[in-house]
Amino acid sequence: MSFSNEPLGDDDSQPMAEINMTPLVDVMLVLLIVFMITIPVMQHAVKVELPQANSQRNDVKPDSINVNVSAKGQIYWNNSPIDLDTLSIYTQTAAKKSPQPELQLRADKNARYESVAQVLSTAKRSGLTKIGFVTEPQ
Repeated sequence: MSFSNEPLGDDDSQPMAEINMTPLVDVMLVLLIVFMITIPVMQHAVKVELPQANSQRNDVKPDSINVNVSAKGQIYWNNSPIDLDTLSIYTQTAAKKSPQPELQLRADKNARYESVAQVLSTAKRSGLTKIGFVTEPQ
């Protein structure tokens, strides 16, 4: 049903230049109804009492233990000379602490691998899991 001044016979030869507004109005009405239904649902809130939390971090830094191995194979626990049996006792005591301290191993460049391996195996057997190797920059 178009409104034009042209005769009815010419209607098939010319394309219709009018926009059909009915689908647009239908879509807009559907959207309006959808928004009218969903907006009240979205504004409904449940009151909940949330727990209070402290915003400060608890930074508990574990101690560090310095174990040195000299070129002659002598072991030092925090600059005090000890033997392997004493090292085993000290590492077992340190492994029981919470948080567990970090073992910082400093070995002389001329130290035998056997001495360093004994220190590492003693620390592992005792239960120490944080072991660091300390070197000097060139």
